[in-house]
Formats: sequence, structure tokens, C-alpha cells
Amino acid sequence: MVFAFAPIAGLLLGVTDIVVPWGTLVTSVVMFIVIPLVAGMITQRALSKAPLERLGQRLKPTSIMGLLLTVVLLFGFQAETIIARPLLVLLIAVPLLIQSYGIFAIAYGLARVLKLPFNVAAPAAMIGTSNFFELAVAVAISLFGLSSAAALATVVGVLIEVPVMLSLVAFANRTRQWFPAPGAPT
Repeated sequence: MVFAFAPIAGLLLGVTDIVVPWGTLVTSVVMFIVIPLVAGMITQRALSKAPLERLGQRLKPTSIMGLLLTVVLLFGFQAETIIARPLLVLLIAVPLLIQSYGIFAIAYGLARVLKLPFNVAAPAAMIGTSNFFELAVAVAISLFGLSSAAALATVVGVLIEVPVMLSLVAFANRTRQWFPAPGAPT
């Protein structure tokens, strides 16, 4: 994410009529990935395990409320478009569904073939499947505004990604016996 997002986004934007300055892409990466990552690393090093876990427990309700508020606001701003243009939503959603389930199937299947333990296979497949819509939402809104088509696409992405990831977690938990136990000889 830190090194590849800006070049990949620049490359993909290069085949469209959308012009986004490189400075904007790099600033987005710094603001939404690098700064939170560095802040997390500093916090982790400053606190030992027990205080860090207590801090996490204290912040958990706030982070959940922040996520819920963000999702409610995003859907609120895009509600009219979502209701008025269901075909557009479908045109965004179907490829995302195919991509998400397809990537998970490839990664999870390959992990099974490689006989990776479940505690490696499942997270690897989930990370590969994730579309990092939190960054996409932030970039789309900051560049094009809350009521833009780009913001709509990222909102639909969130709408699709959350239930898809939950279904994949349930599937992975039901199939954990397909994988060797951690530390077991392969």
C-alpha cells in the first residue's frame, strides 16, 4: 500500500480522462496510510503489551462508532443515487463480487495446495481479497466530493465488501480442517 498505491492508481488513471496530480496521490498515501502506520508503531513501542491492550479496549467503542458514523454518512449522501440508479449500483457490484470471491478462491486454494497452516492461509486470503475501500473512500471524497460518481463507486464497494468478507470468514472457519495445524510437519 505504501509503495504501490500511488503508481498503480496513476497507471490506472492514465488510461482514463480523469486527471489526478501525482502530488495528490502521494499526499493521500501519506495522510491515510503512512501517518496512521507510524502513529501505530510509535504507540506500540511506547507502551508495553498490557497497557497497549487496555488502550485498545478503551478505544474500541470509539473506533466502532467512528466506522458506523462514516458508513451512515456515506450511505446518507449517496442514498438518492443508490435508490434512483439500481442498475448503476449493479454494474459496480457484480464485478466486485466476482473479483472478491475469485481472489479468495485462488489464494485460499493455493494455500491449501501449499499445505500452509490455517492461521496463515485464512488471513493471507482475506488480505488478498480486501479492496482497501477505506483508502479509496477517502481519496474519492477528497478529490471528487461526496456526491461524485467516484464516491458512489467506493460506497457501493463498502456495501459489497463488508458482507462478502463476513461470508468468507464464515467459510474459512467452516473449512479450517482443510489445513494442517500450526507447526505441524507438511
